[in-house]
Amino acid sequence: MQTFVTGGAGFIGSNLVDRLLAEGHSVTVYDNFSTGQSAFLEAAEKSPNFRLVKGDLLDTETLNAAMAGCDFVFHLAANADVRFGTQHPRKDLEQNTTATFNVLEAMRANGVKRIAFSSTGSIYGEPSVFPTPENAPFPVQTSLYGASKLACEGLITAYCEGFGFQGYIFRFVSILGERYTHGHIFDFYRKLKNDPTNLYVLGNGQQTKSYLYIQDCLDAVLMAIEKAQGKVNIFNLGTNEYCKVTDSIGWICGHLGIQPTLTFEGGERGWIGDSPFIFLDAARMRELGWQPKLTIQQSVVRTLEYLISQPWLLEQR
Repeated sequence: MQTFVTGGAGFIGSNLVDRLLAEGHSVTVYDNFSTGQSAFLEAAEKSPNFRLVKGDLLDTETLNAAMAGCDFVFHLAANADVRFGTQHPRKDLEQNTTATFNVLEAMRANGVKRIAFSSTGSIYGEPSVFPTPENAPFPVQTSLYGASKLACEGLITAYCEGFGFQGYIFRFVSILGERYTHGHIFDFYRKLKNDPTNLYVLGNGQQTKSYLYIQDCLDAVLMAIEKAQGKVNIFNLGTNEYCKVTDSIGWICGHLGIQPTLTFEGGERGWIGDSPFIFLDAARMRELGWQPKLTIQQSVVRTLEYLISQPWLLEQR
């Protein structure tokens, strides 16, 4: 395939780029480097099948030109700043929803018909069904991030119907692993590195979430686009387990060999839009033959080990 990866210098995107190149595909990365890291593409840049275009998805002229000659789009670029969404609501609209519209229009202009999209379990808001299936009752949105991603899904499915596209929509739990650059493990490790005796935790520590290791996530994405042949293919991606924030803290502190005093700030939600329980039903993906290889605990520890080995990442924030 001649692939086009938006957000290809980011955490998930750069790992996907390496996988695509290893499988013999050509890859064009399109990234504005607002959060992406050049270091994540060092291996990819050695490949003759790799091309990097520095550009913003709101720059339609550059985007349309960059996509020429491609036949599959992996759309991963987004603003993933859920916690502070209410401080800049236009950011989610522009960088997620409008950017996705621009990607779809660039596909139309270039005759590209297939797209894989990184959506989120946040689109379910605070569901009443656990584990939450893809056909759960239409949820009330609780975050601007989730709302913007759901709007993206709506655009993609409408383009599949109206313009003959084929869409693959992946609703992720939080992804962990190498090149992880934001999230609770990052925040906790940075705090503990500065003060190993005290740890301040947003919420009451009882928030319950599921997580997935990056390579298990990519296994699912690549398997789905190979095996699923519907017009619109929607998959939850997550493990069949979950943990509390305090469980994750215990694994992190145990690995670091410390016992800090925990101070909790707030109630059952750490911030507006923080769902107290996220657990997705990934049976549809498992029916294709996929199974995650790492447990949540293994994923947390592997992520921590990566951050320890890459101290420069902590200085980027």
